[in-house]
Amino acid sequence: MRRHEISPRLGWREKVESQGLVFPSTPVDGPDGTTTDVPYWNEAAWYELTMAEVERLEAATDELYGMCLEAAREMLRRYSDADLRLPSGSLALAKASLDRGDPSVYARFDLVTDGVGPAKMLEINGDTPTGLVETAVAQWGWLEDVFPYRDQWNSVHDRLVRWWSDALTAGRYAEGVHFFHSDVDESGEEEMTVTYLRDTAAMAGVRTYGHPIQGLGWDDAEDARRFVDDFGLPVRAAFKLYPWEDMLHEPFGAHVLAGREARPVQWVEPAWKLLLSTKAILPVLWELFPGHPNLLPAYLGEPRGLTQWVAKPLWGREGDNVQVHADDVRQVNDGHYGDQPLVYQQYVPLPDFDGNRVVLGSWVIGGVAAGCLVRESDGPVTDYFSRVVPHVIGDARMPDDAQVQAWLEE
Repeated sequence: MRRHEISPRLGWREKVESQGLVFPSTPVDGPDGTTTDVPYWNEAAWYELTMAEVERLEAATDELYGMCLEAAREMLRRYSDADLRLPSGSLALAKASLDRGDPSVYARFDLVTDGVGPAKMLEINGDTPTGLVETAVAQWGWLEDVFPYRDQWNSVHDRLVRWWSDALTAGRYAEGVHFFHSDVDESGEEEMTVTYLRDTAAMAGVRTYGHPIQGLGWDDAEDARRFVDDFGLPVRAAFKLYPWEDMLHEPFGAHVLAGREARPVQWVEPAWKLLLSTKAILPVLWELFPGHPNLLPAYLGEPRGLTQWVAKPLWGREGDNVQVHADDVRQVNDGHYGDQPLVYQQYVPLPDFDGNRVVLGSWVIGGVAAGCLVRESDGPVTDYFSRVVPHVIGDARMPDDAQVQAWLEE
């Protein structure tokens, strides 16, 4: 893997905004009270991967996802609701969802790779991962403009449309799908992500409806007992970019836990995906697969024999409350998760390209590795101020439509 500098396209900001990336820069408050915009979408650089690297990453992602599914079963045996700071009945709900085989559309691993040794799994977000527009739309558009004859590890869009199409063929979502985002998010990231996913469903022929999740209601009539949208229409299937661990603590989650629905909503992502969203999966993976080349040692509650480690809250996001204890780094982040138990994971330095420290987001769509997103940051923790940088497979040419369809059929 190599990093190259390049001149951004003329009008790059307008281009990515027109493609749905509503926040190409991140506002940063300075010590003098002023606010400065720093790049979030950074096309002043690009990363070059080889096809051999991509094939190794793809294989690792597929294997890790299978391991996570196995770990989910073990978590149900090992943990209690209290262990994971969840309300009573949460894990029973997740188990029932997993036993039914409730379908899942996507997940994202955060991996560390230097392009030489095995990629190491930092974590997985299996419930509410973001970065789809950046991956599937913005960086693909950049590739078509800048390197139109080169390839990219990026079948995310095609696989999303195919997933919804296959779901329709299988008889799911015949009454449509409601897509919910939070209107509390001021950045626009959540609405942007949900709108894109809704578009992929519509492309597949799914009837879709879009709403703020704050408009979700409950019809308590004896002959109803169902969730309704802000127009009073029954919600039969719903995608929500809203974490299960938050929803289950709230009144609407209580309806789900208590089994009050006359006809339960088909949730995307399903309830079992909360198991693939907590850092508590990391120590279970290490116990099930000790010494696996794509895993780092991890323990719940204490570092045990680790001398260099990163401590992460069970449900932490965006680097909040992460602690780094290493020979060359001491860092304790503030955040909203300071009261949660910590998972201690072996510290591994991020690849450093002239001060740009890189984490690779590896996407899973419909259970299959589907592409990557490169994020870089100035420090050892990838956080809210990280940058997204496009990538190219340097030794591969753009496939034709027939080849793409063949890959989707595999």
